[in-house]
Amino acid sequence: MARYETGFDQARQLLRSRSDRVAYGLLALTLVAAPWVLPNYYIGEATFILIMCVASLGLMMLTGFTGQTSLGQSAFVGIGAYVHVVLLTNGMPFPVSLLLAAAGAGIAGLLVGMPAIRVSGLHLAMVTMAFAIVTEHVLGRWKSVTAGHSGLPVPDPAIFGFSLGGPRPFYFVCLVVLVLALLLLVNLMRSATGRAFIGIRDSEAAAQGLGIDVARTKVIAFSLSAGISGLAGALLAHQMQHITPEAFGLALSLQLVLMVFIGGLGSLRGAILGAVLIGLLPSFISALKDALPARVGAQFGLELFVYGAVLTFFVLLEPGGLNARWVRIRKVLGEFPWVRTSSIHRTKVYMKSERYR
Repeated sequence: MARYETGFDQARQLLRSRSDRVAYGLLALTLVAAPWVLPNYYIGEATFILIMCVASLGLMMLTGFTGQTSLGQSAFVGIGAYVHVVLLTNGMPFPVSLLLAAAGAGIAGLLVGMPAIRVSGLHLAMVTMAFAIVTEHVLGRWKSVTAGHSGLPVPDPAIFGFSLGGPRPFYFVCLVVLVLALLLLVNLMRSATGRAFIGIRDSEAAAQGLGIDVARTKVIAFSLSAGISGLAGALLAHQMQHITPEAFGLALSLQLVLMVFIGGLGSLRGAILGAVLIGLLPSFISALKDALPARVGAQFGLELFVYGAVLTFFVLLEPGGLNARWVRIRKVLGEFPWVRTSSIHRTKVYMKSERYR
């Protein structure tokens, strides 16, 4: 059933219908209750997925909403992790260290974004990938600060003397950070700055004609995206408990790109869904190795094959990503039992025509 707005207040509401409030309320109860019923191993897996959701949101804002391709997001995650660990080791309070880690990564994004906005597309991807490679080498050779390839131990997080290093407390820390980051981005994308991001993604020439400072907006997007990724890096450091430069290489960048693409470009919900799927893939691959014959499971490159198969599936069968599939399913459920296949097909064609217009 179509929903019509009858006032300006309805457009400002995050949850506009009773069904949305019930669904997200049940989701919130599930997330809060999960660490009380799950074993520690699964709590750790869920915590890792929450952290990846934060990192995916950062890249989604840059690639999905602003249209700037980045293959160097792992560099900002690594910068945030190392800034956080160094400050925490030197006695900085945990909340302040988190904010400074995000700020440090944001400054790095600002410095990269200012020259990087001169190029776009494949050239921009190469620039950001080169930055990720250089950052990994700098972290490995700056032994006086990062301890080189030996890595740094990560102190347990604590607030007012209470340790947050256990699986359950740290899970709730990551959950709170994810909710705050999501609320920040939801409100940002509804503001003038967020609409400028989308305008630049759709057409830089049109955005320039409407008075949007394209260069300034791109730099802001780079900085904010890097800051959120740095925040995820600070949390990821505690999850790893010992950080090394190799953990923040190109493999992490490619995982984040997969999360954004598979989730659905231009959707915060898609960033979350993509992070959940890619975050669960390592566990699925481990189970697959156990289920396959020993000779097949021990073959090198099985992980790459699974990642490639998932990517190929979405490229060929669902280019809109998980979010597009969820929107279609919700539409079918909303119209059930009077579902019209033709209406769903017309919506799909309309969206594709808008994408390439």
